[in-house]
Amino acid sequence: MATKTKNLALLKHKSGIVSLGPDRAPARSMLRAVGLNDDDMEKPFVGVANLASDVTPCNMHLTRIAEKAKQGLWDAQAVPFMFGTITISDGISMGTEGMKGSLVSREVIADSIETVCFTEGMDGLIVVAACDKNMPGAMMSMARLNIPSVFVYGGAILPGSYEGQDINIQDMYEAVGAYSKCQMSLDELLKMERAACPGEGACSGMFTANTMASAIEAMGMSVSGAASIPAVDDRNLDVAHEAGTHLYSMLEKGVKPRDIMTRAAFENAIRLVLAMGGSTNAVLHLLAIAREAEVDLTIDDFDALSRETPYLTDLRPGGKYVMSDVDKAGGVQVVLKELLDGGMLHGDAMTINGNTIGENLQGVTTKPDERVIFSIPNAKSSTGGLAILRGNLAPEGAVIKVSGTSHHQHEGPAKVYDGERAAFEAVTNGEIEDGDVLVIRYEGPKGGPGMQEMLAVTGAIMGAGLGDSTLLITDGRFSGATRGPMIGHVAPEAAVGGPIGLINQGDIISMDVESRQLNVKITKAELEERKKAWQPRKTNYERGVLAKYAKLVSSASIGAVTS
Repeated sequence: MATKTKNLALLKHKSGIVSLGPDRAPARSMLRAVGLNDDDMEKPFVGVANLASDVTPCNMHLTRIAEKAKQGLWDAQAVPFMFGTITISDGISMGTEGMKGSLVSREVIADSIETVCFTEGMDGLIVVAACDKNMPGAMMSMARLNIPSVFVYGGAILPGSYEGQDINIQDMYEAVGAYSKCQMSLDELLKMERAACPGEGACSGMFTANTMASAIEAMGMSVSGAASIPAVDDRNLDVAHEAGTHLYSMLEKGVKPRDIMTRAAFENAIRLVLAMGGSTNAVLHLLAIAREAEVDLTIDDFDALSRETPYLTDLRPGGKYVMSDVDKAGGVQVVLKELLDGGMLHGDAMTINGNTIGENLQGVTTKPDERVIFSIPNAKSSTGGLAILRGNLAPEGAVIKVSGTSHHQHEGPAKVYDGERAAFEAVTNGEIEDGDVLVIRYEGPKGGPGMQEMLAVTGAIMGAGLGDSTLLITDGRFSGATRGPMIGHVAPEAAVGGPIGLINQGDIISMDVESRQLNVKITKAELEERKKAWQPRKTNYERGVLAKYAKLVSSASIGAVTS
């Protein structure tokens, strides 16, 4: 078959082996069955990974957006192929055994997108996603495949309303804690439940979904200005169509994800996460994406950048506002422009539209409103929203979200629980007292397995009024909706003999954010003796996806990756 395209080597750099030449007649016969004609065979083939699902409100609307991305590709003279992959809802599974599958789903999503695009010879990729693990999974696959790719975010949910106040899923978890302390009636709890999630979209605060959407925009891998648009807003359809145009241009120019996802791009993404008080999960996810992109990034880079990046928003979980308020205040671009003007962004980093991020931000004239978004001179804090702690309890590091708490020093006795559920029951049963250090272990990547989030127990702590007087540490992780003095990602984890697995009931644990220290007050000799006596536990799962994950997964300190 003759080609009319002078850039065929770029446009069909993968799919030519599927659709061109006499020997591909059998393949073309199948492609004709799905609607392609002669001309289509010579166009680039682009996968549209649509993570639509009825499992969660985050994703239930995505097909409408994915169809618009398909139309944008058709209009750009590319052939789109929509396919699906999994999603799970952290908000629904939180506090249950099923939550162990959350981080596992990130790997499954990345692997499944890679598998389809590799096997079917896709020249490019657009991913339409919204929930927490969708986005890092998508980005990992893009970096791994390294074919022209664009990410499209489905947008955040609008806040609910209860007694004249905006509420969201964070309030529901904290309400459970209040109910357990008889500070709220069952009727009040149910009324809040009916109001908290009014429709489609990812959780509304600066939780993990919005954190990652913002980071991806800062990285240059999504349409500029799209990260803060609410899910119900039809601007998302325009963004999706535009993504098709950009994708075709990337094919024409031979621009691939690793051309964009450079060290500078990752630093831009981290800066934005820190400035917006983003989720601790961003540490895990950006490390994992960087690994796939073959970019040298470590957990210490987050701390170094945090020491010099101002905190510029007042967003939940630690603040007052949500992502729709960011949109009303001018969007994520306003924060990016403030960082750029402050000399804190690599303005020459390339983006999917062919411009640098500095060029994309030239037209941003909206100034921080000093309510939702702050200018650097009026920053909420001169340092960023995350800190990395080390010490004899966390030799490989641990993560705390400092933007969600003013409780930066603590010393108290350990109350130790092997698993999240036992700790949750301890909180709701009134076993945790002022000054205690709640230790939740054997919930790391291998030990859980799956490193489940602890929003149920952290919400219960805050709802019970213990957020300013206790400390929680875990080798598991936290929801982006978590606030308060909560330290996660403690590494090495208990399941591999890390120090968190050696703590005894009543040991004194100290935390100091300023000095970045997390320690148990016992001697080195005593710690070594406990290590000698420690025995690994039998795995919680011997078959299935969690067992496979436990065998393959790395330390949280390098992203909890399986590749």
